Amino acid sequence: MHRSPTAEAEVAQELAEVRPDLVSRYTAELPGARAAVLTRLWRALAFEPLPWITGRVPGGEGLTLRLRGGRRLDGPAADPYATAAYVTAVRLDGTAYDDPARLMTGLGVPHGDGLAAELGHSVASLALSRAGQPANPSKEWPLTEWPVADWEWEQRVVDGHPFHPNCRSRPGFSVAEQLAYGPEHRPLVGLRSVPVPADECLVSGVWPDGMRDGGRLLIPVHPWQAAHVLKRAGEEGPGAHPLMSLRTLALTGEGPHVKTALSTRLTSSVRDISVYSIGLSATLSSFAESLAARTDGLLHFTRTLGAATAGSPDLAAVVRESPQQYAGSGERVVPVAALAGTELPTRAAWLADFTRLALTVGLRLLDLGVALEAHGQNLLVVLSETGAPLRLVYRDLADIRVSPARLARHGVPVPELSGRVVTDDETALRRKLFGALVAGTLAGTAGSGAALGAALETVVRDLPRTPDLVALSGTPVPAKALTLMRLSPGTPGDQWAELPNPLP
Repeated sequence: MHRSPTAEAEVAQELAEVRPDLVSRYTAELPGARAAVLTRLWRALAFEPLPWITGRVPGGEGLTLRLRGGRRLDGPAADPYATAAYVTAVRLDGTAYDDPARLMTGLGVPHGDGLAAELGHSVASLALSRAGQPANPSKEWPLTEWPVADWEWEQRVVDGHPFHPNCRSRPGFSVAEQLAYGPEHRPLVGLRSVPVPADECLVSGVWPDGMRDGGRLLIPVHPWQAAHVLKRAGEEGPGAHPLMSLRTLALTGEGPHVKTALSTRLTSSVRDISVYSIGLSATLSSFAESLAARTDGLLHFTRTLGAATAGSPDLAAVVRESPQQYAGSGERVVPVAALAGTELPTRAAWLADFTRLALTVGLRLLDLGVALEAHGQNLLVVLSETGAPLRLVYRDLADIRVSPARLARHGVPVPELSGRVVTDDETALRRKLFGALVAGTLAGTAGSGAALGAALETVVRDLPRTPDLVALSGTPVPAKALTLMRLSPGTPGDQWAELPNPLP
């Protein structure tokens, strides 16, 4: 087997200095982390439109990829919707590789060396994340102890994105910083506050009084951002619990959630906050409230309380209410991604109920003219005491898509929006919803193509047969080509793959 010890060894060395008690567990978690990342990479190789793959030949229980130049890559049959780490090795021209970073280097494709480095860090960081977990976390439903605070649910997500090979890549973060700021390590983070004169800021909505100092706004800043990007400490800010997105945190004392700028690449994107998104945030929040009224109580949107920027994507923040505001007595609001590793009650029936709820809401809004990016981080589900899915909560409106033509067709007032969120392109609208909801959230919760197909088959026949449902039922399912995007640094925007439709 080929090994790429660099990132793994670097993390082990740093870990020995800051948390020597975790070194043995970290080492034990490395093989599983390699398999988890390799499984995600194999999915990409099997289904994404990578220009150097000239053919895909299934056979028996395996799959052979024909590569440009006459090379071949052999591995197991690929399930684009599987979340278990089922790929432990593949063979490139007869040589076995169990390390995704070494495999990417061996492929010798354009921009592959950069991605190989990211994959190496993804493996090492994933092993670190797993090493810090309780020995035997409860996964059976109902959970032995319900998490009380919303952030506790968020911190149950250990492995990151279920389908992205860069699921745990955190460039620029030392081991000490990962332990101090990674939600899966359950730290309390001391935010920094950078005072900026109010007349030098763009403010959308109402900036909280508690984040003002006379004529200055106190913009919350992630401590990593303060140290590495802004290069200034700022003032001591509030304590907060990091959520699964890392740069969004729940203020202590059941406070609101704060989305901070984090100018580094996590998975695919640099997580700063554009001036554009700050300017639209209040309009989008008000518009979302009007949309919720059209869902018969099945969907809530978390309100944006205030957003501010000092004219730079590196110094900006969004304050929004906690999704827990929408939980009734005995209910819990849970990010869907946090349910992926939980043994849900009567799993097939639960999955069908959740699929029905999610598609009913998502398709209704899409027909009206709004495509949600309803992946497992943005989409939350309100659960009853017995675990039944009751309603949905959606947060972070920055990447939705709005169709003025569809809104007008339904007599819905068109908000004053501009830029990337506005489109009447049906393909773009459907990709936004189906790529996130079906190929992301529902697939990640189902765990396999067979389980996803069974849930969709149960539900789809009962839904209103809109043109969007017809498109979902009869065509390949769109999914972001996440690896292609990382290998195409000169191509802006999203690129897409087409996955086999899981419906029987």
